[in-house]
Parts: sequence; C-alpha cells; structure tokens
Amino acid sequence: MVPVGTKSDRNSDRAILQFRHHLPWEASILGNFSASGLLQLLERLRASFWFLPSVMAAGAIVLSFVMVEVDVWIGIDLRTKPGWFLTFGSEGARAILGAIASSMITVAGLTFSLTMLTLQLASSQFGPRLLRSFLRDRGNQIVLGTFISTFVYCLLVLRTVRGTDEASFVPHLSVATGFALAIASLAVLIFFIHHTAHAIRLESVLSGLAAETRDAIDRLYPARIGEGASRAPGYARSAAAQLPDFDRNGQAVPAGQGGYVQAMDDEALLAVAARHGVVVRVEARPGCFVCEGDALLTVAPLVQVSDALVDELQAAVALGEDRTPRQDLAFSLWRIVEIAQRALSPGINDPTTACYCIDRLEEALCHLAGRETPSAIRCDKTGAARVVARGRGLDELALPIFRAVARYGVGDADVVRRLVSAMEAVAARAPDERATLLELVRAIRAEARARAAIFDAADIDASAGPRAQGRDRGD
Repeated sequence: MVPVGTKSDRNSDRAILQFRHHLPWEASILGNFSASGLLQLLERLRASFWFLPSVMAAGAIVLSFVMVEVDVWIGIDLRTKPGWFLTFGSEGARAILGAIASSMITVAGLTFSLTMLTLQLASSQFGPRLLRSFLRDRGNQIVLGTFISTFVYCLLVLRTVRGTDEASFVPHLSVATGFALAIASLAVLIFFIHHTAHAIRLESVLSGLAAETRDAIDRLYPARIGEGASRAPGYARSAAAQLPDFDRNGQAVPAGQGGYVQAMDDEALLAVAARHGVVVRVEARPGCFVCEGDALLTVAPLVQVSDALVDELQAAVALGEDRTPRQDLAFSLWRIVEIAQRALSPGINDPTTACYCIDRLEEALCHLAGRETPSAIRCDKTGAARVVARGRGLDELALPIFRAVARYGVGDADVVRRLVSAMEAVAARAPDERATLLELVRAIRAEARARAAIFDAADIDASAGPRAQGRDRGD
C-alpha cells in the first residue's frame, strides 16, 4: 500500500479535470450522462480492487497468444541456434510452467490475505473512512495483478506444449518470457512487503491525507464557474439584483435516489442554465446527504422550467453511497480529525498521535487562510447571474474541526498547548476570522484550566510561544 493521495492519483485527477474542461459546454451533458457521472465512474473503477488486475490479466492472455505465434514463426531458428535463448524439452517446459503457475496463485492468495489484514488494521487504527483511500492504492493493485497475470500467462502457454522430446512443439521464447515474469514477480513480492509496512505508518497516512487536502484547496479555492462574479462590491450588488425570487418563483430539482452528493459538474450547470435562460441555486453542496425527493437545486423562473431541464440538471449532480474528497474539502479535513479523536479515546490514549494530526490540520488551514472564498454568485460569459452556490469560509471549516479535537483532548495539557498554537497560527493568517478563532482559544484555555492538574496549569496559562514549543513531546 502507498500513502493516500499519492502523486500518481493527483496527476490522474488533474488529467481528468483537464479533459473535462476541454469539452465544449454542449458536450458536458451527453444524453443523461454528464461529466460528473464520468468522473464518478472513473473514481469507482480506481477505488475497485478488481479492475486493474483484470486489465493486467487480459493483457497476459493477449501476450501468451502473441508469444506463441512468435515462437511458431521463429521456432526453427531457435532450435538451430540454441545459444540465443533458453531452450527446454517438452517435459522441462511443462515442469517450469507448472511450477511458476502454482507458485504464483499461492503467492496471489497470500498477498490478498495480507491486504485484507492490513485493511482491517487500518480500519481499526485510522477509521473506516480511510479504507477507500487504501483500496485506491495503485501499488497493491499492480502487485496482485502481476501475480495473477503471471499465473494466467503460464497456464495458457502450458497448454501449447505438446509431444515428446524427440517430436514436440516447445515455445522456447514463451517459456523464457514466463521465466522472466516469475523473476519480476519475485521482485514485486519484495516491493509489496516493504510497501505495506511503509503504508500503515501514521506519518505516511497523515502525509498522504495532507497532500490530498492541499490539492483540494488548490482546486476549490478560489473556485471558478464560467467567468465568475467580480469581487468588487458594486458588481456583486448588481449581480445579486438579477437573482429571481427562488421561494416564490422557483421549482426544486429533486434527488432521484438517496445518498451523498459526491460531485457537481459546474460547467454543465452553467451551460444548462445559460441555454434555458434560468438561474440555479445549489441547495445540497458536495458532502451533504439527501433522501430521495430532497431538493438538490432550485430553478427559477418557473415559466422556463421543463422536464428536460430537470433531467439535465439531475445528470449534472453525482450521488453515491459515501463522501469523496474531490469537491468536499470538509471530508478531507475530517478524516484527519477522526484519527485524532481515535487517538484521544480512553481505549487508545495516544496524545502524541493527536499532536501529529493537529500539525497537519494547521498546515492545511494555514494554506486555506491565504485563499479567497469564492463568490456565491456565478455568471456566464455575458455577465448574467446563472448559478448561486455559497462556498464554505475558513471559519465554517476551522471552528468545527478545532472544537471536535478540543472536545476529546482538553484534558491533556500537551494537546491543548499544541491546539492553541495551531489556532493562533491560523488566526494570524486570517484577519477576517481572527476574532472568532481567538474567542475559541480563550474558551479552550478556560475549560482546560478547570480540568488541569496543578503542574499543568502553568503550561495552559502560558502563551503558545514558538511553534516548536508544542512539538516537544517525546524529544
């Protein structure tokens, strides 16, 4: 396993998004299947443990037929020039291919068992929300696919070995290729052992989550749909004046099924609204849970609403059984919070892990503090307001996160000191939210002071001081 949010996954996300944005607006919705649906399908395939191994196994089948045909084509030359390739008798070829095939299927079963054991350990240590990230691990999928592909290849080549040593057909080059695949599989097995041991380290998990969170911040803040609305106050008031009365002159777009809002195709929403001359207000942001029939969007004016419009708008919203970090920054942050809460539970009692989590939360929120919250009003190229989608501000994300950690860690002076230091660092980079963050700092200190032992009171009352002051546990 590799740490979640690996560079290859992030590059894949960027490639998918670039491909989507190269599509014309009219191509954003293909019938009833939008770009958000395509992204959701690709996300499911990437998170599946069967897709990549199946593709590799199919490639092994093709390779076996190709190599046998190559052996038929150059078979005479191989027999007359035995020094060029490894040559085998029919019985020797059968023995080698059979040994490789049987060992590969055994190792594949062992690999699968170790993977399931690792997933169980990760679920109990870090929380079930991280299982999806571990399942997305390309390293594990490639390892399992390598063993299965080698097994399939050797099995298919084995069926072509015929006759005796005196009169036989032995695909020498194909057998040599199977031998090379076995050597490569041995190297992959060694990689898998190192890979798994590295992936379940707390530092690796938190580093991957932090990298994925930074990517989400870069992608969503500032978020732009079409030309966006200007941040100038005069223009914002002008755009707001264009908005219809959604409560009196709007119609809700219902969810076709229950589930979490995983993604919204922003380009498709803007394109549909501009084409039909309507304004769309987002009611359920990514990360929200909706029941069947709940309002996803509200469209106004009523006279422009049609069944075709409702179908197109529904297709632009992807629903699923779980939350995903692609457009849900709060989910990325709360996965780190979940690890901290588990570490602070009485059954585990590991404040050091909680301090590591607070470090990563500070890193992400300080990165977010320098970003501008997207305008709630999004305009098309003509400047007409088309989509109303309120973004989450820093205080809306940071305050619940810090409260959740403080709720479990307020009894530990080291955790409180590290938490206060992180909050003050975020407040220093966010002048607009500084007052609310410092008010929470004072409340946490007061509660911690009331619970603290006499020898911890001085640490809680003291200023957070340098950043290194909160990181001295265990040094």
